[in-house]
Amino acid sequence: MKLGIVTPVVTRLPRAHARWEADAGIAEIERVVVEADRLGYHHVTCSEHVAVPVDVAERRGGTYWDPLAVFGYLAARTTTIRFATFVLVLGYHHPLEIVKRYGTLDTVSGGRLVLGVGVGSLEEEFDLLGADFAERGARGDDAIRALRASFGSEEPEYRGTHYSFDDVLVRPAGLQAPPPIWIGGRTARSLRRALDLGDAWAPFGLSLDQIRTMLSERSPGDVVLQPEPPVDPLDDPAAARRAVASLRDAGATILNVRFVHHSCDHYCEQLAAMRDLVDDEGVSTGSTS
Repeated sequence: MKLGIVTPVVTRLPRAHARWEADAGIAEIERVVVEADRLGYHHVTCSEHVAVPVDVAERRGGTYWDPLAVFGYLAARTTTIRFATFVLVLGYHHPLEIVKRYGTLDTVSGGRLVLGVGVGSLEEEFDLLGADFAERGARGDDAIRALRASFGSEEPEYRGTHYSFDDVLVRPAGLQAPPPIWIGGRTARSLRRALDLGDAWAPFGLSLDQIRTMLSERSPGDVVLQPEPPVDPLDDPAAARRAVASLRDAGATILNVRFVHHSCDHYCEQLAAMRDLVDDEGVSTGSTS
């Protein structure tokens, strides 16, 4: 398994973030990610929401740093760690918009983009942005096909059910053609989408038993899972080892790790402890692939 982290500070969910994150900024984010890069972690993540209704934020949180700006900053301060959008909502963007913006990120980072995408579920945000909620599944599938046809191509051509284009220039269009595409979601359809169109399935909001059942017949190339609850390799390494083993047994090939942490210093200590723990278990940080 490869080891990555759910980046602190950039997303704050209700009752799921540490107190220190509320006052932290880019300096703390940089410190954590530079340390993860030094330790050989595979990736860091950043999620996307544009504008969350106030009443919805009570359930989903209201702090979501923009992944493009965050990753562009961090790309200049790291060398090998990958940057995983977890996730971009496909219906909020034209595929060529994603190719130009994230293809530029892929170029300036030296080919370190991981494109995590999903069809979205927050209808109020779709309405606010003038995006089609009812057709988001079919539109998202077509968008992924268009992305696969366009990343790395300066003169992309595509004919699909919702998107069609040719005779256009997109420069830069990224170094990877295409980058790894992770499919987020918690439904059987999201798994089928990953099998048919993606490189990995990155489910959320599902139990390990549900994941095992869904993967019992067929599994995509990679499965990205995260431990619940967060792990504490410093003070409870035995529980952290059990969590890693359970995720591996459920089918994980890539981990999105959340830690128990009480400060930026503590978070960086947990990064080192987790690296040592997974080294002992024969788990690869995987930063070079």
